[in-house]
Amino acid sequence: MTDAFEQTVSEQSAPVPLLAPREGVPPVVADADSLAETVAAFASGDGPVAVDAERASGYRYGQRAYLIQLRRAGAGTALIDPIACPDLSGLGDALADAEWVLHAASQDLPCLAEVGMVPRRIFDTELAARLAAYPRVGLGAMVETVLGYSLEKGHSAVDWSTRPLPEPWLRYAALDVEVLVELRDRLEEVLTEQDKLAWALEEFAAIVAAPPTPPRVDPWRRTSGLHRVRRRRQLAIVRALWETRDKIARTKDVSPGRVIPDAAIIEAALAGPGSVSALMALPGFTGRDSRRQASAWLAAITAGRAVPEDQLPPATLVQEGPPPARAWGDKDPAAAERLTAAKTAVAAIADEHGLPTENLLAPDTVRRLAWAPPSVPSADAVADVLRAQGAREWQIRLTAPALSGAFLRIAAHSTRNGTPPAR
Repeated sequence: MTDAFEQTVSEQSAPVPLLAPREGVPPVVADADSLAETVAAFASGDGPVAVDAERASGYRYGQRAYLIQLRRAGAGTALIDPIACPDLSGLGDALADAEWVLHAASQDLPCLAEVGMVPRRIFDTELAARLAAYPRVGLGAMVETVLGYSLEKGHSAVDWSTRPLPEPWLRYAALDVEVLVELRDRLEEVLTEQDKLAWALEEFAAIVAAPPTPPRVDPWRRTSGLHRVRRRRQLAIVRALWETRDKIARTKDVSPGRVIPDAAIIEAALAGPGSVSALMALPGFTGRDSRRQASAWLAAITAGRAVPEDQLPPATLVQEGPPPARAWGDKDPAAAERLTAAKTAVAAIADEHGLPTENLLAPDTVRRLAWAPPSVPSADAVADVLRAQGAREWQIRLTAPALSGAFLRIAAHSTRNGTPPAR
């Protein structure tokens, strides 16, 4: 089978720069009257609607949207300020029956839901590109490879909470949805040619149906450099500093890393300074804002020191599910053998169908199955386990028979050699 990217690259010459939207940059929708006009226009439009959102990651607290872009045939392009218009449920209702086209949908859907925009059907061009075996799946790369246009990406990491938004930024934002529907149409053709469209539609439906991600347990453990902290008392100080920083960041609506960096938290936990001068001498606490909050940092360090022994955080978080795979050889050699066989089987099927291995079956799903397989690993029993773990039906059809066969062969070999069968 010819790779999808070879089909499209061969059809194009040098990419044509997309410099401006075909109808120009529309004014930003930032009041009730303009929003009502936009809702009416998009409700009467035709076909899929391209949707994108710009956040202020690295600048503001959280992942809220600061600009939402839409494009639909018959309606043109709209740029909406969700800060000035925080309730977009009416727009979401007007587009309820339309297919929403997004690139990397899981990144934008949470912030869209915050303003009342929740799709019933989507087409994710990034996921479609992965299933179609394109080597680079970023929006700019896909528009260039598939459609022959180049998008200017210089404003992807700017502070989208800026008001007013500069015209070059708005032009960039409008171009992000300019050809998204055309990209969707071409990818649908490619997936159809590869007999993968039904798989993609199952994936898109699963994204729409997925519940909100639950809050992370002990989010402070994601502090960069935490591996340097060995003592539980020091971990308590990391936790106290992280929680203090998070409170300050939330209050000031700034990214936590702009209050103090992760490295500063780690250095303070390791050094345990007992005075403002000692604290301010540490890396990461030299800025003016850090000095203003010196009493808060010292209070956090003191609170961490005062945590009772029986309430200190454990050295490692108790994980739900199997242990790290690197430990399987010692803990359960049979499980390690199953994992190797399962990975080999999944990789072979992925290669046969031109799929990234992780899109054929999530690595965590493979690990969980190998660690705790059904007592009798028939194809139906394996399918039930995969289904319970969220695998889609197309994935189960492709992988369950091969995984079952691999596990049964291992069990038979163990029985012949007198070793205990799989748990």
